[in-house]
Amino acid sequence: MNSSHHIEDEHFQKNSTCKHDAKNLNSSSTEDLSHPPHLPHFTTAAQVRVTLTLILCALSACCNLAVLYLANHNHRKRSHVRLIITNLAVADLLVTFIVMPLDAVWNITVQWLAGDLACRTLMFLKLVAMYSCAFVTVVISLDRQAAILNPLSINKARRRNKVLLSVAWTMSVVLSIPQVFVFHVVVIDSPKRFIQCTTYGSFSSRWHETLYNMLTFTFLFLFPLVLMISCYTRILFEISKKMTEDSLLSNKVQLRRSKNNIPKARMRTLKMTVVIVLSFMVCWTPYYMLGLWYWFCPAGLEVTVSQSLSHILFIFGLLNACLDPIIYGLFTIPLCKGMRHRQREHNVVAFELENTNNSLMTSIRTSTSSLTLKRLTVQQNPGEKLEWDREHVHRIGDDGPKNGVAFASYSIYLD
Repeated sequence: MNSSHHIEDEHFQKNSTCKHDAKNLNSSSTEDLSHPPHLPHFTTAAQVRVTLTLILCALSACCNLAVLYLANHNHRKRSHVRLIITNLAVADLLVTFIVMPLDAVWNITVQWLAGDLACRTLMFLKLVAMYSCAFVTVVISLDRQAAILNPLSINKARRRNKVLLSVAWTMSVVLSIPQVFVFHVVVIDSPKRFIQCTTYGSFSSRWHETLYNMLTFTFLFLFPLVLMISCYTRILFEISKKMTEDSLLSNKVQLRRSKNNIPKARMRTLKMTVVIVLSFMVCWTPYYMLGLWYWFCPAGLEVTVSQSLSHILFIFGLLNACLDPIIYGLFTIPLCKGMRHRQREHNVVAFELENTNNSLMTSIRTSTSSLTLKRLTVQQNPGEKLEWDREHVHRIGDDGPKNGVAFASYSIYLD
């Protein structure tokens, strides 16, 4: 296939990230190499792509590592949502440390210099990283759907999410296994020696390769997209239904209860996950649409779309790995600040109550000690003792609520 428009990355299994002017090494076996291909070279567009990719790599690494730390440093506050966010950060880090550096280095070297084993292994890991990002995002959607439609099942959420995440990672690995068999190193000697990691010769006909690419596209983008749209459509319908019920209720008590069916914390998490899912769709949809166009109409794409645009769309897709931790931070940091503010207020109130209790206890002890001393000094004449007791009790009673505890304590003492 012709790769002059850079549709060769982890989803479309092409062989080079640089420009070709004719048939290249990733052509199907039905296309012969009787005419030597024009070898790819490190174009200006590829140089810009490498620079942007390395910048995104550094940004994504910092942000996702920060999310891993924030989501896991306090074990007492772990929740099922943090478990999912942790897995999403791990998936984004796979893209960060495998897809991005490999893409940058491969653009610089143009040809493959790491050998056949590294070719198969890295192509496998690249697809695992991309699958995991898509499938973990689907798990987020399913979790939010369960939280809104079945709020009473919150106690089962952590166990359910562990199962879903296990399925997501297992599918990512299993669906990526074919990469090990279709990718391999091919060497040509004309017009000069050139080595490339490619799918050339792995498919008996062009439509076999297109079928493989379409299956990859289906599981990598179309299937997750349908599930996410379905989940959030049901969520939107459920929220609209509850809002309609609220407007029809006339009893104020019932109205307040109905509004509490979706707590603010849950709505905040829902908003965060909606933004994460939307970022996945917005970042990757243009690139996948370009891939579909290339598979079914490569000649029209070559005439219409410039190589620079395909570079830009791929970089835009990689941006998703940077946006996920930023979105999590934007929705979590204000919440953390609010929690810290409430904690400070709680500490101030507790400190004031403690000081008040200490003062009150000191007053009680002083009063009790004074009463004990005076009783010992009073003559043991029954008439004088009774008159003194009545006078002191009357004085304490006139002091008001402040000495209520002391009065109660002294009454017990009198008994």
